[in-house]
Amino acid sequence: MAPLNILHVFRTPVGGLFRHVMDLARAQAERGHRVGLIADSTTGGERAAAALAAIAPLMAHGITRIPMSRQVGPGDWKPVLHTMRRAAAVQADVLHGHGAKGGAYARLALGNRRAIRVYTPHGGSLWFSKDTLKGKIYLGSEKLFMRRSDLLLYESQFSADASRANIGEPACLVRVVHNGLSRAEFQPVMPAPDATDIVFVGELRELKGVDLLIDAIATLRRKGRPLTATLVGDGPDRDAFIAQAAQAGLGNAIKFPGAMNARQAFSLGRLMVVPSRAESLPYIVLESIAAQMPLITTRVGGIPEIYGPLADELITPNSVDDLVAAIADTLDHPERLARRMRTLNERVATLFSIDAMVDGVLDGYRAALDKAAKEGRR
Repeated sequence: MAPLNILHVFRTPVGGLFRHVMDLARAQAERGHRVGLIADSTTGGERAAAALAAIAPLMAHGITRIPMSRQVGPGDWKPVLHTMRRAAAVQADVLHGHGAKGGAYARLALGNRRAIRVYTPHGGSLWFSKDTLKGKIYLGSEKLFMRRSDLLLYESQFSADASRANIGEPACLVRVVHNGLSRAEFQPVMPAPDATDIVFVGELRELKGVDLLIDAIATLRRKGRPLTATLVGDGPDRDAFIAQAAQAGLGNAIKFPGAMNARQAFSLGRLMVVPSRAESLPYIVLESIAAQMPLITTRVGGIPEIYGPLADELITPNSVDDLVAAIADTLDHPERLARRMRTLNERVATLFSIDAMVDGVLDGYRAALDKAAKEGRR
């Protein structure tokens, strides 16, 4: 494949979306493509700044950051104009938007007719309900933007199906390309001597089910199991979860150390719990399996695609009772979960690699570029 000029556009440099963009951009650059990044300048903090500085030498088209608001507002014209100027300056072949805002900016960037517009939702606006005003606005916008898309890349079949159900059948090309891990991530992580019984790693927000986990721990402690937990991460509901834990008398039982590297966080607990109410194809589940962490998680989004034939082992989302039962069963019969995790580790190592992810994305680009050339747009 001839070297391409690729610009990735996204808002928040945090979480799974950021990890995906960084892995993809690095691998594309290592394969000879000329890559650049456009991201929000108001979020991410020192960890994002360090990660972007580390990858900067590989980015032939540089890294620029500009304020991007979470909500739709009058200031959105600035990132759109910035994206247009950057795309023209680097003669972009591919404008790849990630997340609702990145996808909007990439597809609203006029000019540079030769560039294909690619969108990866990473969940985002797909989770809005069509029955709410906000949902009608966001999903209606997605429907309009779809007309400006050359390629939709979904990280799970679940997301692709949700998009069709909530937005409509796309006229452009569609690919499902699962997230992937590097070989180095398949080294086991051992718990630290002072590890707590449970660890959660992720964004501290209600969508991730952290409140359910706190309630489950409180219930189990009332039943005579003196569990401890470490909830790693940051997010909009962090203070609310700290208050919830204190109100439940768990101030000394639950730690909130803040955000950190996933593998570093894994060592802080003996059982990983991901109680999400909604997900796309979460990296944290893949990473936990690769690190051979005992894992309990919910049957949401693309997680059944990760589990495959073991999907029946997933628990019902939004249920404290099911979460309590699953944790208690694991504590009573740890050998069952250990056998399951060995099987899952082999499955993820085989099917969810960075190489497969990058191959799938580049194959999608190639098909969209060929289609644009046949239509006389290149």
